[in-house]
Amino acid sequence: MADYAYQMSQPDFWEDNQKAQEVINASNQAKATYDSVQKIGQQLEDLSLAFELYEETEDAEMGEEAERLVKLVQEDLQQYETALLLSGEHDHLDAIVEIHPGAGGTESQDWGSMLLRMYQRWLDQHGYQYEVIDFQPGEEAGIKSVTLEVKGRDAYGYLKSEKGIHRLVRISPFDSNSRRHTSFASVEVTPLIDDSIEVDIQLDELRIDTYRASGAGGQHVNKTDSAVRITHIPTGIVAQSQSQRSQLQNREQAMNLLKAKLYQKQEEEKARELAALKGEQQDIAWGSQIRSYVFHPYSMVKDHRTDYEVGNAEAVIDGDLDGFIDAYLKWTIQQNQ
Repeated sequence: MADYAYQMSQPDFWEDNQKAQEVINASNQAKATYDSVQKIGQQLEDLSLAFELYEETEDAEMGEEAERLVKLVQEDLQQYETALLLSGEHDHLDAIVEIHPGAGGTESQDWGSMLLRMYQRWLDQHGYQYEVIDFQPGEEAGIKSVTLEVKGRDAYGYLKSEKGIHRLVRISPFDSNSRRHTSFASVEVTPLIDDSIEVDIQLDELRIDTYRASGAGGQHVNKTDSAVRITHIPTGIVAQSQSQRSQLQNREQAMNLLKAKLYQKQEEEKARELAALKGEQQDIAWGSQIRSYVFHPYSMVKDHRTDYEVGNAEAVIDGDLDGFIDAYLKWTIQQNQ
């Protein structure tokens, strides 16, 4: 970290804004890693002291404190080990998360809102900041679509594990005969690229529409055509924003999202070409089913890529995703070996 401090202290540091930002980001990441190690080290010292006191006194409260510290150290070590698995080029970036319910009307739209709540719980638990960029409510319940912008260290690195089709099996609360229903929703996760990455977008290839915002967002909602939808005609990729107060701000946000989506598409096409050259049959499509959530006739959530599963579906829906994320990151490294 001393090297980063030296670079930032130089008088010409800000002459190259892109390089300066790269140094700052690297410095912040190094500091966060250092702080994590220091925190775990302090916890281990506290745990050692608690065990020594318990052995000397056999005090029940001290024993309970030692057990609490063991769990705390285990949790923080797990998070630290998971963070070490983030080695992708864009893992450190912010992320865009989109949820799109599949066919099935109210049933699938309700499933979409359950996924939204699940991710919001996980983000809150891990201290990430997020903003609802676009929200399209369902006709009776749930959502037609939602887009979140997530800000924080390694946001994309963690959330990329969620990209794909999510399947729900449950007794439908909307079925008067209490029958079992299966619903699907797709989750798209895109790194929010910065200005250092160039994406060629021609204005004559864009269709820009405005509409009235339909979700929670402020006094401007449903009063002016401030929301913006941008369609990239050659690819059919759509980006939209309604969270800002002005049409100009929403247009800028939608353009940033479109840029990220087009860059992601380019990267996926490169990956397909590389796989073809290697003779590999890898499924890198957006539409692959990745996880099943079963509430009836039993409780289980299973990831079909890693085979990681848990028996408490309610806990997962409440945001307990760390085990799935950790298993995915380890599986990804194994796939690339």
